[in-house]
Amino acid sequence: MRRGLHNKSYKSTKKSRRFFYLHCYAEVDRSPVYPIICKHLASDVGSLFSDTCVNMIKKYFYLLAIGLIWGSQFLFQQKAVADLSPVWVGAGRAVVGAATLFILAALFGIKGGSSKRHLTYFGIAFLEATIPFVGVAWGQQYLDTAVVAILMGTIPFFTILLSPLVIRGSRITAAGLASVVIGFIGLVALFYPQLASGSGQASLVAALVIIGASASFGVALLILKTIDDEHPILVARNVLSFAAIQLLVVASFVQLPWTLEISTGGAVSVLYLGVMCAGVVYFLYMALISEAGPVFASMNNYLVPLVGVLLGATVNNEALPATTWVALALVGAALAVNQLGSRKPEEKGEAATA
Repeated sequence: MRRGLHNKSYKSTKKSRRFFYLHCYAEVDRSPVYPIICKHLASDVGSLFSDTCVNMIKKYFYLLAIGLIWGSQFLFQQKAVADLSPVWVGAGRAVVGAATLFILAALFGIKGGSSKRHLTYFGIAFLEATIPFVGVAWGQQYLDTAVVAILMGTIPFFTILLSPLVIRGSRITAAGLASVVIGFIGLVALFYPQLASGSGQASLVAALVIIGASASFGVALLILKTIDDEHPILVARNVLSFAAIQLLVVASFVQLPWTLEISTGGAVSVLYLGVMCAGVVYFLYMALISEAGPVFASMNNYLVPLVGVLLGATVNNEALPATTWVALALVGAALAVNQLGSRKPEEKGEAATA
């Protein structure tokens, strides 16, 4: 009996609530304030939508610019090594890059105290700039730009493999191991024609040198994670400054600077490598991290090999075999496996909203 009364009371209450809501809506609709509220609400929603679109466009602009700059470095580096020795190409890139970061830091008022990590910066400079700048430039004398771009796309794989040796408490996840295996299969596919025929020993040696440069760069990135109390632009400036000193000393033993002969195209290429690929791109990268976070910024790992391959095929008219495209797809898939498998739940949400 009580249950029936309870149900009846509930139904009547439900009807009265529905009548109350409809009555309120009717009153609001007849109110002269209602159009004003709707107008302001539409304005706020439109403003929010506009800001969201602008932020989204800005994020993808930064990402595309970074991918284009870093992906185009192989094209300009090939032109530079046609005039200069690889060590002088690396020295010029480091000197111009360091000068660019000094100027930009001064213009934007980025200041920091005097760093006491001179020995640390010296070691990072050797691993991140000196070895890669020279090694990649030397290897590019024997390889197409598309192949070099794919090989440099393996840097994340070395950070996965070497992180337990450099960072305390770090371990290799299942996704990380799977990505390394897929990436290795991609490298085998890339050089399968040479491996199957037993020819092209020079290109294989050049590929090993570039892979070694990628490993060196990966170790430097891991060491850089331990420097978290200085502005990243100042860190990059200090690293390139030490690399410039190292490379100038070595390059002077190879060839005295006043005996260098370089064309206009070679000089422009070195300037581009220094100003854009070692200077401006760091500002864009830090701006992207500030706007979208490191998860979104790491998507440039997909763009750099892709841009390098596309520029090699279109600008350089390189005849790329099917194995090159297969290797590019496998390296991209390996990067995706690692990125998706290693994200934390909150990072996945951040990437979805970005």
